[in-house]
Amino acid sequence: MENEKEKITKKLPKITVKEKKKIIFLGSEAAPFIATGGLADVLGSLPKELAKKKNLDISVILPLYSIISQEFKSKFKFLINFNVSVGWRWQYAGVFYYEYEGVKFYFIDNEYYFKRDGNIYGFYDDGERFAFFSRACLDAIARLNIYPDILHCNDWQTASSIIFLKGMYYGDENFRRIKTIFTIHNIEYQGVFPLESFSNLFGFPDSIINYVEFSNTVNLMKGAIEMTDIVSTVSPTYAEEIKNSYYAHGLENIINRNANKLCGILNGIDVDNYNPANDKYLFKNYSVEDMEGKVVCKRELQKLLNLPIRDDVPIIAVISRLVSHKGLDLIKGIIEPLLSSDVQIVILGKGEISYENFFTNISNTYRGKCATVIAYNQDLSRKIYSGADIFLMPSKSEPCGLSQMIASRYGTVPIVRETGGLNDSIKAYNGESGNGCTFHDDNGHDILYVLNEAVSLYKDKDVRKKLVKTVMTTDFSWKNQAEKYENLYTK
Repeated sequence: MENEKEKITKKLPKITVKEKKKIIFLGSEAAPFIATGGLADVLGSLPKELAKKKNLDISVILPLYSIISQEFKSKFKFLINFNVSVGWRWQYAGVFYYEYEGVKFYFIDNEYYFKRDGNIYGFYDDGERFAFFSRACLDAIARLNIYPDILHCNDWQTASSIIFLKGMYYGDENFRRIKTIFTIHNIEYQGVFPLESFSNLFGFPDSIINYVEFSNTVNLMKGAIEMTDIVSTVSPTYAEEIKNSYYAHGLENIINRNANKLCGILNGIDVDNYNPANDKYLFKNYSVEDMEGKVVCKRELQKLLNLPIRDDVPIIAVISRLVSHKGLDLIKGIIEPLLSSDVQIVILGKGEISYENFFTNISNTYRGKCATVIAYNQDLSRKIYSGADIFLMPSKSEPCGLSQMIASRYGTVPIVRETGGLNDSIKAYNGESGNGCTFHDDNGHDILYVLNEAVSLYKDKDVRKKLVKTVMTTDFSWKNQAEKYENLYTK
């Protein structure tokens, strides 16, 4: 006989608690733990913004590099360890955990692969290192029982996670229900390895070779594009550009074949991190309401780099990897005619030795007008962003670009070529609207013309004030972009 309480309970409507949608990001770097480029900024800020949404549960899995600061590592909690199959070998994997700014971070530990000084990329066994990491991520998900609704992988370093998942783990119902997104941050770097690595390194089954093989090699990016549910890129323009051979680095046919699952969402920046009102690296803080600090930042930058302290001359800044696709040849071609006018130029970056030598020689020849610093230096980069007046970014290709957004945040007017995310984020100033200066063609005449135009705008104080305010108040936060990702996850 049922008691009265059970009878009443049966009559009550069932109340279901809606579970959060679980998203796990896989990536090779994320700020503030380890950062070498734009990927780290994205994985350091997008998950944080998404974690603010009450309906999403956000996690990130990263390698536990030895060069992550002890300040962070001392807070990591050890969870489990297990062995991972890498081709015909078995390798140790440990998992550590740390919750940071609302995001659950998991770190895959293996000292053989990740205890290396200096760089985190560029080693002879990078294929093996990230094959291990990609499979260890899936094994950690299973052992910790943290199966996500969506696995969001980024660039070639985690492309094989999708290949393993779809090609080897699909027999497990828990893995079979996982949807995948593969984000291309730069299609130039595809994870290409000799064909013999297909089985003896990655251990892929023969049944998926047509997905992964490309031009008689193993191409991990190609495999992920073919096997994932959604392919995203870091700007709408770049999503269209990579359908063409000029931008696709050989994968244009693969992209076009999968165009129905391709989309582009422009990156944002962490506006709390890049904030002139409280940035600890600046000589003096300032805001769009009170710009006096930017005047101080400019004077102190000129003093630091041995340039004449003048308020009336514009500082044109370049902060970039010194490589060809960043448009350095264009700058080489016009820098001396530009220096013949009343400007100062500041260049910060490292890269190809030919560019390093050229710009070092230019600064020696034009002392007092040009300063070149061959380095990656976060402190100096912030001082340049805040102290400069004009920011030059003439990339031949730029999937998204963050520097133009950061410069804008500091009131430094960007000049960009209309490509990729530069085209989506910066619109030419026309006297009424626009948040920078742009040019279309990849030639020196166009870039010199628009530079002279920007200098003229600078010298008109009223126009400069209006343009700088527009630049600084352009919304490059992750808030709107995170909503687009949320819609993508729902799709």
